[in-house]
Amino acid sequence: MSITATSAVTLRGVKKSYGVGEARVTALRGVDLDVRSGELMMLVGPSGCGKTTLISVIAGILDADEGTCSVFGREMHALSGSAKTLWRGATLGFVFQAFNLLPSLTAAENVAVPLLLRDVPRAQAVERATEMLARVGLGDRARSRPSQLSGGQQQRVAIARALVHEPRLIVCDEPTSALDHHTGASVMELMREVALGGDRTLIVVTHDARIFSYADRIAAMDDGQVTRVVRSPSEL
Repeated sequence: MSITATSAVTLRGVKKSYGVGEARVTALRGVDLDVRSGELMMLVGPSGCGKTTLISVIAGILDADEGTCSVFGREMHALSGSAKTLWRGATLGFVFQAFNLLPSLTAAENVAVPLLLRDVPRAQAVERATEMLARVGLGDRARSRPSQLSGGQQQRVAIARALVHEPRLIVCDEPTSALDHHTGASVMELMREVALGGDRTLIVVTHDARIFSYADRIAAMDDGQVTRVVRSPSEL
């Protein structure tokens, strides 16, 4: 497979199914997609069309049944489970739709986790985490636990955690789903500013048409395939 110098993610013929026999469900039906270094790519389409499965393959959380997925020139299928874990810790920031915050930790401690996994001293990690929380408008909630935060606030903590270690690739599953329009716009502006600095790449799965304009390109999905890639929401 040929990978250009500007490619961040390259997918060719990616297929993925779940279950066996009559219960078998095909989530991806031969996806071809190129995501460029330094761009914000949005994946849009109806529920169940394969968007979350696709970003899980890109993140090395799921293995494709067929096809190839290359991220910054590394073939994901060639990495062992432990190698993928190390790769994610160094390269990837992931915003999960369910937030996945640790309930026993404060907001700052949750955000600091990616830094602690990279052996950053705890005091320094928490300080950087607190600074990132301030950037998402939660500077006064650094010591709050997830149970003390609203859904929108928890979402912003999850976004801060994905950005704090300055990963090359940030993958987001519905990052504005729990946010009002004003907060969602502020978060997308922050993500463009922070995430896309230094040729980082951002992939966002979303149903939120209000944020489509923040994308450099939009990949429309349907029935497990990318049907078209456009530059403007008006082309969808």
